[in-house]
Amino acid sequence: MAPIKVAIVTPGSFPIPSSGSSSVERVVEKFAPLLKPYAEPRIFGRLSKRLPRQGQFNGVVCERFAAGNKQRYIQEVGHAVHRFSPHVIDVENRPQFVLTMKRLNPGKRVWLYLHSSTFISPSYISSANLHKCLQAADRIIVNSEFLRRIVVSKAPEVASKLRVIYPGVDTARFPSQYSSEGSAKRESLRQKRGLHGKKVVLFMGRLIPLKGVHHLLNIVPQLAKSHPELVVIIVGSPFYGSHRKTAYARKLEQLGRKCPGHVRFVPYVPHSEVPSWMLVADVAVVPSGQREAFGLVNVEAMSCGVPVVATRAGGMKEIIRNGETGYLVNQLHIERELREKLHLLLRDKQLRQKLGRRSRERVEQTFTWRHTADRWVRLLKESGL
Repeated sequence: MAPIKVAIVTPGSFPIPSSGSSSVERVVEKFAPLLKPYAEPRIFGRLSKRLPRQGQFNGVVCERFAAGNKQRYIQEVGHAVHRFSPHVIDVENRPQFVLTMKRLNPGKRVWLYLHSSTFISPSYISSANLHKCLQAADRIIVNSEFLRRIVVSKAPEVASKLRVIYPGVDTARFPSQYSSEGSAKRESLRQKRGLHGKKVVLFMGRLIPLKGVHHLLNIVPQLAKSHPELVVIIVGSPFYGSHRKTAYARKLEQLGRKCPGHVRFVPYVPHSEVPSWMLVADVAVVPSGQREAFGLVNVEAMSCGVPVVATRAGGMKEIIRNGETGYLVNQLHIERELREKLHLLLRDKQLRQKLGRRSRERVEQTFTWRHTADRWVRLLKESGL
């Protein structure tokens, strides 16, 4: 039987492959090649100077288009998709693209894969237009139960179309610190970065208020009194692929200066370097606000055997098992509870190890890219394809 042809339409924000892409393109990069041999995926995305207009990435054909003007971009992509003549068109995280795909590809099934609530919010799309886009989609995939509930609250009529498919992590690229390979890498990296004998708390992500980094920095002075070996490492910048600073980022640096020797800032690093920072950590902190639909950083840390302390927000409640793989803290008392849980983990190495090993097990059971692709294939079969 010939493979099912699947056109994957990216937002055109970043090229694929890209070391500086957002989570949407990263998810596509990882799960699309794994759809083979059941499906024949083809990625439609942004053109860049260093990549050809058409090429292959991990065995998947990529067609690339200029994306400075998004209207022209989606029109060109729509015509290219028509030439490919797929069984399914998967629109990534842009509801408004669904209507264009339907118009340019009459009779084709169009699916929408939502990765966040951003592009279904009133600041991006009117309620009337959102209903029209969601009703036009034949299937709507979301990356968490949390996001599914948001979509249903906005458009109850599309509830039956919704399916949850979790993103994943490459467990080979993010090795457990308890494996022989991961342990050796961890020790080497900690020596190289001057972290031997330190208790390392890591934040990895964009430096924007929504990510809640200020809450972590506010409690460093108290934690450092009890744990003089503490080093809090903040890896990230306000923008993807850029070292540009904002007033908020400068405020964070000001907070960090209150604890010299205990806080380090590492500007934006490409995703290829993320595993090396996860591996040196003893604990990862994800103090995000309510809108965090999933948070790949959680599963990346867990894959490395690092327990995560995160807010009881968004989709993170579906990833972290409180008291088993890490801890969830209440947003209303975030700094007090964050301080308590970090103190607990920093003073008890055995507890860190127990939660870290269970974190890795949970990732292997539920959150690999193979799991993501398998759920996709099941959905294709369930849809009669």
